[in-house]
Amino acid sequence: MFGFGKKAGHSEVTPQELQAMLAAGTVTLVDVREPNEFAAEHIAGAVNVPLSSFDAAALPHAPGRVTVLQCAGGKRSGMALDRCAAVEASADTHLAGGLGAWKAAGLPTTR
Repeated sequence: MFGFGKKAGHSEVTPQELQAMLAAGTVTLVDVREPNEFAAEHIAGAVNVPLSSFDAAALPHAPGRVTVLQCAGGKRSGMALDRCAAVEASADTHLAGGLGAWKAAGLPTTR
């Protein structure tokens, strides 16, 4: 489950690194899972931009924040990063192991 989507040019953050970034307000977290998955459970503060309708050029971007993509295990966020690279979008980072790794680290989710 963990490690899907790791390719050259894709940066990863650990769940602990992402938690610190969220606490510091230095990240825009984009969950690329489908709306029903997002509604069932997600990381607080994430915005939902499903891979099925993903437009890398339209990603939310806030000055001074890093955009990190996230899915269930890393595969879909890796695919979304490929789309970002194709249009030279600034997003190049995803959560290593996705929501599964976040939960395995004992970090909270919102239902």
